[in-house]
Formats: sequence, structure tokens, C-alpha cells
Amino acid sequence: MLQEIIEKMYIDPDLLEELSDEQKAILFYKMRQEQVRRWKEEENKHEERKKPTKPSKAGIKNVSFMHGKDGKEWVWVMGDHRNDRTIQQILDDEAQRNADKQADIELEKQRMKEEKEFQRKIDEEQRRLEREKAEREAELKRKEEEAALYASLKEAREAAKRLEEEKMRSEEEVTLRVNDLRLNGVNDCQQIIQKKFALERRKSMERVETNKKRRSSELYMKWKHMRDSIDKQALETSKEVEPIWKEQEKRAKDAEVQMRQLARDAREEVRNSFRNSEKIKAHKRKSRPPRPQNKDAIIAWFHDEERERSAGLDPQTNKPAEWFHGIIPRMDAETMLINEPTGSYLVRVSERVWGYTISYRASDRCKHFLVDTTENGYQFFGTNQIKHATLADLILYHVNNHITVAGKEMLIKPIGQIKSPPDYYDLFKNRRSESTSL
Repeated sequence: MLQEIIEKMYIDPDLLEELSDEQKAILFYKMRQEQVRRWKEEENKHEERKKPTKPSKAGIKNVSFMHGKDGKEWVWVMGDHRNDRTIQQILDDEAQRNADKQADIELEKQRMKEEKEFQRKIDEEQRRLEREKAEREAELKRKEEEAALYASLKEAREAAKRLEEEKMRSEEEVTLRVNDLRLNGVNDCQQIIQKKFALERRKSMERVETNKKRRSSELYMKWKHMRDSIDKQALETSKEVEPIWKEQEKRAKDAEVQMRQLARDAREEVRNSFRNSEKIKAHKRKSRPPRPQNKDAIIAWFHDEERERSAGLDPQTNKPAEWFHGIIPRMDAETMLINEPTGSYLVRVSERVWGYTISYRASDRCKHFLVDTTENGYQFFGTNQIKHATLADLILYHVNNHITVAGKEMLIKPIGQIKSPPDYYDLFKNRRSESTSL
């Protein structure tokens, strides 16, 4: 109600007379409160402006952005405006400025060289005048001496007088010429030698100016040719590199897809191995302890499970492969590999797990990789390993592929038997007969 009255009073001040004394008092009280509120608000703003800003720490960079009419950060994108120049135009202008600057530097050097040459000529002229003065003085002195010896007193006096007058005129002329050279300084040298060197100086400056334009044009064309050459070379290089890069990218993607597929297949095989494993093999594995207890247990395991899977046999000859060894200790394997070249290897039946160990000769030591045996294949221990149908397939695969990415181990040279009977004799010996064809 009071707010409406205040607004009407701004339009018609006579409305104040229609209010009662109580309404006037309340009205004036409200107006006073509003004045006090506005005054405090202005005071607070003034105090905020007076507060010192926190100094920025040394070494800390601050970034401030210009703002447009909309209050947001002002952004300029080169090429969007109709007046923006292309990058080619900007580069050409920069090249022209650099060429002009280099030409000016060369022009200044040439001008200084010309000025030194002019100064040298002025100095030579000054020394020539001084020599002429000395020669005149010597000649006058000689004539004076001759007059004193051979002429009469009167003639000598007249001759001496004439010589003195001639000497004074000569001295005045030489003095004026020398003083002009000394007192006028470098700034008036052009006036002194104007008749003698004006044409030569003008030709020199014209030659320098012409050379400046020619040199600026040469520098600009040289820079442009160099930039075109670099662009052409970069284009040719990109054409050569792009197919290689695309091929590498394709191989990387194919390898990634293959690894993912192998991982999916491995997971699926693991699931199926638990669901669809044969009852007999499941019974055998359940009855087998987690680790081999002794050599006899390993031989029994090999006879019961691995012989029917042709483990250790060369698929082409169906005989024990050259790289296959029996149950030999780790130290014996390292002794056989110690003097062999890097990449030499052998496969032995493990004493620690129900599986095999690939003993490998690295450059600095011998490495041993455990091979796990499952119902569906052979693979290294660990996650995301490639599973192979037979032990021979695993060996053949790593003849051409690294075992580990870091070590880059590849199976190059197989190490065979060094004694007779071979160390795998117990594994292939018929359990019911003492002899075997192997």
C-alpha cells in the first residue's frame, strides 16, 4: 500500500496532502529506511573496491580473456572473417619483409663502405694541398735566397717585397682551403668536393639502390623456392609414409582383433572345459594331487594322458622330437644350454607341475617357461595366453613369434639328446614290456 503511494507521489506530489498524520509518519519512516539501505549498499561497494587485491605469487602465470558484447570470452578464428588473409598471403608478406630487411642491412654495409672511400679521398686531397703549400714555401724561400745573393739591394728589396706579397697570397689561399676542410667537418664535405665527387657519389647511390631492389627480389625468390621445395618434399614423404602407416595401423588392428578373439575363445574353452569334460579324465584329475609327488607319478601321468595326445612327438615322423627331453632337473637343462648360442632351447617334463618346461638360452642367462596342460590344449601359465592343440603346435608357433614382448624370445635352435639311452626312455617305454622300438 505504502509502495503504491510513494510511486503515485512521484507523479502527483499533491497526494501527500490527502494522507493522515499517521500515514505521513509511516511513509517518512519507510522512505528513511530505504535511504539508509541504499547508503549502506553504496558504502559496501566502495569498501570492496578499496580492498587491496591479493598479489600473485612469483612465477605463476595468469591468463585473462577479452569479453565480447555477449559477456562471453572473445574468440577469433583466422579465416572466418571476409577481411582475413590466407596463410599463404601472410607467409608471402613475412618473406617480403624479411627480404627487405636483409637487403637494407646489406645496403647499409655498402653505404658505409662508400662513405669510407669518400673520406679516404677527402683525406688524400687535404694531404695534397698541404704538400703543395710546403712546396710553394720551399720555392719562395729558394728564390728569396737567390735574390739576396745575386741582386742589388734595391732589387733585392723589391724582389723580397714581391716574394713576400706572393707568399702571403699563397698562404692565404692554402690556409683558406685547408681550414675549410678542417672546420666544415664531415657534414660539409659534400660541398667541398661537390664538383669533383658529386657525380661519382650519385652514381654510387643509384647503384646501391638498384642493388637493394635486386637483392630483395633475389632473397624473396630464394625463400619462396626453398619453401616450395620443403612443401614438395613433405608431400612426397607423406605419400611414402602414409601407406606404411596405414599398413602398420591395419596390422595393429588385426592383431588386436585376433588377441581379443583368442581371449574370448580361451574364456569360452575354459567354461566348456568345466561343463563338457570327459568323465574319465575328470575322475583322473580329481584323483590327482595338485603337484607331482615323485618321478613315478609323473611317468604314470604321461602314460595315462599325454601319450595318447602324442605329446613330445614330431608330427611328421611320429617319433620323439629333437627338442623333447624327459624328466631332467633344471640344473641339467642349464648345463646343456650354457655353451649354446642365444635362442637355443629344449622342452622337458616338469617336476613341479603337471606339464612341461621350455628351457631357453637368453643372452645373459637361462630362462624357464612353464607350459600348462588342459583337456583342450597346451598354453603358458598366465592370463590371455594362446592355447594350442598339441605341444608341437606351441613350439612351432614360437619359432616365428615371441614368447614375451619384453624379452622377444624366439625358439631358434633345438637341443637334442647327449646320452644313451635318451632321458625320455622311461616315458615311452611300454609299461608291460621291457623293450620298445623307440
